[in-house]
Amino acid sequence: MNIKQYYLDANALLEGHFLLSSGNHSNYYLQSAKVLENPKVAEILAIELARKIKEYGLTIDCVCSPALGGILAGYELARALGVKFIFTERVNGIMSLRRGFSVRNNDNIVICEDIITTGGSALESANCVESIGGRVVAFAALANRGFCKRVDSQFDRKIECKLPYNVPLFALDDFVFDMYDEKSCPMCASGSIAVKPGSRGN
Repeated sequence: MNIKQYYLDANALLEGHFLLSSGNHSNYYLQSAKVLENPKVAEILAIELARKIKEYGLTIDCVCSPALGGILAGYELARALGVKFIFTERVNGIMSLRRGFSVRNNDNIVICEDIITTGGSALESANCVESIGGRVVAFAALANRGFCKRVDSQFDRKIECKLPYNVPLFALDDFVFDMYDEKSCPMCASGSIAVKPGSRGN
């Protein structure tokens, strides 16, 4: 599957000067919401992601996503796997399970994002559901930014990855872009101002 083409077709592989949620800067940004606004495409991508998880031999009881970005990808993955879907959200800065969602003891859970960068939000969701008895058996995403090593990837895990070593990560492809600290950003040095994705029409 050429997932990059899906992003290109949806005008979701943006080029510019972006301020990422990590605080780093990049000249590329993946706008997964633009890809997932087409329900048929969302279904196709989720079925392929579910296939990878099934082939690995995992038994899944539930898919959980951190709000907001992971919700569409996670719901479609749960539908493709035929399991229930829940999501976590931050309450006073702490990732929490609300809205009547529950987890049974030893439920096998996949934490699903649209994009995994360092995996910080995914790890927060994992800690949340494990604190109430769930068991996180995998992480999943449509796209992996290359900091964490996904199953079948040629790229090695980088020190910035926050996901646990012993839990597999499934994604449809790696998107490896340069990222810069603000102080070392060549775009800033040239006078460009970083735009936070989601603002100014991005």
